Amino acid sequence: MKTRIRLAAVAAAGLLALTGCGANAGATNTASDFPRKGKSIEIVVAFGSGGAVDTAARLIQPVLEKELGTNVEVINKPGAGGQIGYTQLTSAKPDGYTIGATGSPSVVVSPLDPSRGAKYTRDSFQPLGRQVIDPTVIAVQPDSPYQTLKDLLDAAKASPKSMTASTTGLQTGEHFAMAQIQETTGSEFAPVHFSEGASQATTAFLGKHVDILVANVSDVTDLTKQGKARVLGVMSEERAPSLQDVPTFKESGYDLVAGTVRGYSAPAGLPDEVAEKLEAALQKAIEDPAVVQKMNDLGLQTSYLNGDDYQQFWAAQEEDFKKVLPLVQKTD
Repeated sequence: MKTRIRLAAVAAAGLLALTGCGANAGATNTASDFPRKGKSIEIVVAFGSGGAVDTAARLIQPVLEKELGTNVEVINKPGAGGQIGYTQLTSAKPDGYTIGATGSPSVVVSPLDPSRGAKYTRDSFQPLGRQVIDPTVIAVQPDSPYQTLKDLLDAAKASPKSMTASTTGLQTGEHFAMAQIQETTGSEFAPVHFSEGASQATTAFLGKHVDILVANVSDVTDLTKQGKARVLGVMSEERAPSLQDVPTFKESGYDLVAGTVRGYSAPAGLPDEVAEKLEAALQKAIEDPAVVQKMNDLGLQTSYLNGDDYQQFWAAQEEDFKKVLPLVQKTD
């Protein structure tokens, strides 16, 4: 009887191998057929609509549709400084039909702090490509008495936490930038966290519910053109092309560089063939001349890295953020 059972098992295994019905064969067929006709791909954006993350995703959307031959939908899942969207992304099946916009520091830092209760780690993501580095800026109201960055920081040092300043959530780029400023200069703002993203923070600033707008270049380019904000400093090595009249922090005497890095990732475990198709399509979309020009118009400079290089960049960031995480926790 045992011999018959073993023979039956061998025969069944052989039949599965020949018919391609085994688990691995099914995965191979899925990969080679990706994307299936009529099945949409979702880009999960962990912040609200209208912000820089959402805008960038919607700019590449039509190019991705052309390259992949299927519908691509942008899905906004804001909240908890990006954590809600990142949880949905990493919980999805790694089949290529769900990818997400990932921005650091938030995506890097949230799993490092146990108090955040993140259900994911860096290894839960499979980076597919970096799109942009968006420097941090400090802006005040057009009628603010502070004319220079030094004026503002001196006041914030003399009266710590007397001025409120926006972030897009706990331990996001703006929050880290404030911690860096405090550590280097002794100037301390009172952070107000708007966890749904830049649009929510900007609305609060325009309504004068916060004193200082700590944001990215892309968030303030139109505001400055419209005379709704006055940028005092950019935290980058060189002046931002869209804010040529605004000095860098270094030019103002502060050796500080900060910004948000954004790209795209999938849940870890994609079949190689699916990953290759997605990476190739993303590179085409990110480097598309029309997309690059529109990004430039928004004050966003394209800085593409492929999936492997983006992953290495991400790992290096994790080590850097581990060192300064206690500073952000102290400023809460």
